Amino acid sequence: MALPVLSSSAVKFRRVLAHFPQELSLAFAYGSGVFRQAGASAEQGETNMLDFVFAVDDAVTWHMTNLSKNRSHYSFLKFFGPKKISTVQRYGAGIYYNTLVPCNDRMIKYGVISTDALIEDLLHWKTLYVAGRLQKPVKILAQNENSRLQAALVSNLKSAVTAAFLMLPESFSEEDLYMQIAALSYSGDFRMIIGEDKSKVQNIVKPNVAHFQKLYSTILQDCPQVVYKHHLGRLEASIDKSPEGQFTQLMALPKTLQQKITALVNPPGKNRDVEEILLQVAHDPDCGFVVHQGISGIVRPSSIVQSAKTILTAGAKKSVTYSLRKLYKMTKGGLKKTS
Repeated sequence: MALPVLSSSAVKFRRVLAHFPQELSLAFAYGSGVFRQAGASAEQGETNMLDFVFAVDDAVTWHMTNLSKNRSHYSFLKFFGPKKISTVQRYGAGIYYNTLVPCNDRMIKYGVISTDALIEDLLHWKTLYVAGRLQKPVKILAQNENSRLQAALVSNLKSAVTAAFLMLPESFSEEDLYMQIAALSYSGDFRMIIGEDKSKVQNIVKPNVAHFQKLYSTILQDCPQVVYKHHLGRLEASIDKSPEGQFTQLMALPKTLQQKITALVNPPGKNRDVEEILLQVAHDPDCGFVVHQGISGIVRPSSIVQSAKTILTAGAKKSVTYSLRKLYKMTKGGLKKTS
C-alpha cells in the first residue's frame, strides 16, 4: 500500500529549499500540504499552504543572508536587521515564522529555530511547539551529521510514547496510541478553542496511520509492554498501571513536564523533591489526568506568545489574512461534523 503523502514530490520541496540559505542543521515540511488529512480532497492538498521548519546553528547569520535573498518575506522587522529578528525569534517557542510567502506558484510558511533551542525542546519539552510537530509525521528535506540532534529526535519520540502510555487505559489499539500522541502538542493550545478544526487530531491520524507506524515502529518493537505485530499492522498493549509501573514512566518523562506536574501537586511552602512528588502521583488514580494537565501547562503559554508574535513577524495585514484562513478551516470542519 502506498503511503498517503500528497503527490508533491521531495523534488518539489527541495526546489523551495533552494530559495533559502543552505546552512541548515534540519529542514522539514509538515501539515496538510504534505500529508493528506481526513475530509480533504487531493486537489485541496495540492493547493494548501506548504509549511516548513528550518533549524539553523547561527540564527543571526542565517537571517542576514536570507534578508539579502528574500527581503520581501519579512514584515517591518526587516528594517531593524538580523540581530533584532533573532531576538524576536527567541520569545515564545523560539521560532520565527514568515507566512503567506509566494514561492514556486504556491503559498508557503516557514519557521526558523536555532539548533540549540530545537534540541532543548526535543529533550526537555520546554515549549512542545516544534517537538510536538516532530511527534507527528513530517517530510525531512535536509539533515546534517549532528549526533546531538539525532539523539534528541529519537528521545522526543520515546517521551511521546511514555506520556501517551500514562494517559491511556491498560489496553488500547494502535490508532488510540497515535491519536493520543498526536494530541499531546494541542493540549492547552488556545488555538484549539478558536482557530483550529476541532477534529484536527482525528483528521491527522486516520489517513496517516502508515506514516505513524513508520515513525514509531522501532520504539514500539523495543518496548517490553507492547507486542507489536508490524507485519499484521496490529499492536497489542498491556501497560503496567501499578504505582511502580507508573512511577518508572513518570521518572522517564522530560524535565519540564516533571516540573509542571510537581508544581500542580506540591502545595505552596512545601519543599519536597521531584522523585517524592512523582511517587505520590504514581499512586493517584487520576495520574493520567495530572500528566495531561502538566502538558497543557507547557503548551498554553508558548502557544499564546507564539500567536501574539505573529502580529510582529507577519505584519498586521498578513496576520489578519492568516487568522481568517484558520477560522474558515475551523468553521468548515465544524459544519462537516454537524451535517
